[in-house]
Amino acid sequence: MRVIRNVFALIGLLAVIATGVAVVQTRVVLDGFDPGAVQVYQELIENIVKTRNAAEATVWKVPVEEGLTPEDVEQSMKTVANELNISNVGELPLYKDVEAKSGESYRFVKIYMFCNSLTAARMLDYSDAFSAYLPCRITMVEDKQGQLWLYALNMDLMIHGGEPLPPALKEEAVHVKKVILEIMRRGSIGDF
Repeated sequence: MRVIRNVFALIGLLAVIATGVAVVQTRVVLDGFDPGAVQVYQELIENIVKTRNAAEATVWKVPVEEGLTPEDVEQSMKTVANELNISNVGELPLYKDVEAKSGESYRFVKIYMFCNSLTAARMLDYSDAFSAYLPCRITMVEDKQGQLWLYALNMDLMIHGGEPLPPALKEEAVHVKKVILEIMRRGSIGDF
């Protein structure tokens, strides 16, 4: 009996030591990350668990006010983008391509691409991997029930998910995030 108790005590001690080592190693790794990284990863994990969908967990999603047409939302987004000095660098009416290839009508899905090219260049100078995030895209999607939604990639992982960006670059990235969220917010209510 005493041997079993000593074995369990040894297992407990080893578990405590292993936990302590893991905590110390985690702290050492996280010390090199942006101060917002833990919160960003925590929210990401919570969203994945809640939605069970990695794509859904990594986007911002805003419902469009009832009664607004895609044209209303589009005009609003373009006006806001112009007001906030971010360029509309392209549009992809995906639904039209689907219709052309399938011969059947398809729900509204259009991708709008916005970019501050000078900020984009600085992001690329920092890391070519940021090219996958460029340009900033907002997609207007008509869901299967006919409700319009605006979707954009959540930029927090790019901004806070790794080692800290240089301060000036981080400031620019945060500004672009605010601009994209403002375009979505005002576009969703038809605010010109």
